[in-house]
Amino acid sequence: MAALTPEVLGMLAFTLLAFYGVAGWALVRTLRQESRKVEILRHQDRMETYSPAALAELRDWIETNPDDPLVDRARRQHNECVTVLRQTDNHFYDWSDAEIDRLERV
Repeated sequence: MAALTPEVLGMLAFTLLAFYGVAGWALVRTLRQESRKVEILRHQDRMETYSPAALAELRDWIETNPDDPLVDRARRQHNECVTVLRQTDNHFYDWSDAEIDRLERV
């Protein structure tokens, strides 16, 4: 039976460390984000569903696709997020007061 060379063992160790390192980091990051969401929802019953960039993209999509069968659903989601942002104090995403003040319902 042939022994593994030091190069192969080194590559195996690197691969395992890289895989479990990235997976562990992703798990910890996700759990921290979810913990933050739970904490926000303990103090208020609603939370925004879109980041500033995502809400802007949703609005652009609504404006460029007025005949799409999903546009009514998209409008409801956009307007719900705008309402929540105006009614709540704690936000998960980084929204400034100026950004919230500029938002309009569609």
